[in-house]
Amino acid sequence: MTSYTTSVQLRWTDLDAQGHVNNVTVADYLQQARAQFLIAGPARGLLDDGCVVVGHQIAYRRAIHYSDEPLTVKLAVPELGAARFVIAYRLFQDEQLCVEARTVLCPFDFGKQRPQRLKRVERRFLAGYRHEVAPLSELEAPSLDGRGSALDVFSRWSDPDRYGHVNNVRFLDFVLAGRVDMTTRADPSMARVGMADAPPAAQWFIARQDIDYLAQMEFRLAPYRVLTAPVRVGETSVVLASEVVDPDRGIVFARARVVLVCADAQGRKRPLPESARQALTSLVI
Repeated sequence: MTSYTTSVQLRWTDLDAQGHVNNVTVADYLQQARAQFLIAGPARGLLDDGCVVVGHQIAYRRAIHYSDEPLTVKLAVPELGAARFVIAYRLFQDEQLCVEARTVLCPFDFGKQRPQRLKRVERRFLAGYRHEVAPLSELEAPSLDGRGSALDVFSRWSDPDRYGHVNNVRFLDFVLAGRVDMTTRADPSMARVGMADAPPAAQWFIARQDIDYLAQMEFRLAPYRVLTAPVRVGETSVVLASEVVDPDRGIVFARARVVLVCADAQGRKRPLPESARQALTSLVI
């Protein structure tokens, strides 16, 4: 069996204040490559009829910078079940591995609001790209159960996708907003580049980001809430847990885990500022 190779164009707007592609945008690249893969064969019905993302694991190996040349993306299907499959990705820029990721997907009947089995033609297509891929290690964190720093985040009219619910990529915008708010409130040394009080030598990178999708979100005028808390504090990094919830009904829409790394102006790992370490340690759940 073989992998599928495609390319994804970069946009100038993909960059963040640190001058490289934002971590959330990487998930959009995965989605673009995945759609191109499915459209290339008889499995495009999964896009037309309905297919939901159950979860992502994303390992950021190298920063992606703007270029007129597209990224090269290699996809494979390491797991294939009756009503569930996994797509693995490797993203390259200038022949350098930048990202490794996995997405769990499930065919879904939105009319009946329930999973459905893969059609024979879809399964046959996916089976043609079966390829063993080493799994990413599990990034574990406890459920927050209402704990953590809370931030209300409003959905945007542009957040829903063709299925009428907030797109899986946009969930990571919510997680990012909660993460930046929680960490900068915890200690001023964790302010980000672009903020008025950002320490000039401090940069913060995402080394790993996992998310599990538990319920569908829709556009609405009332805000959703993001809960964020540190679960492990290391020498140069911190593991944060986040949940996107409905503050009134108690519904948990998604749970995420992130490894946030402190770096110097050259992008090299550096120890966490001592004040940040103490503040984060005091908040560990």
